[in-house]
Amino acid sequence: MFNIISILIGLVTLVLGLVAFVPLLGWMNWLVIPIGIVGAAVGALSSSNGGRNLNLVLIVIFAVRLMLGGGIF
Repeated sequence: MFNIISILIGLVTLVLGLVAFVPLLGWMNWLVIPIGIVGAAVGALSSSNGGRNLNLVLIVIFAVRLMLGGGIF
């Protein structure tokens, strides 16, 4: 059950993150990354790794996007 919830959180993160790829909306990555962290935490409670891995990949992608946009460092 936790895996399904984690995957759903990951899909919400993905949709919001795709919106954050639009120029001048990069600040949304500051909102998307914590949602992905919550999804990864919920996925860690599951016996399956699918939801956790999805959220970890999304966190890395959006963190790199945030660094390239000058939001970190």
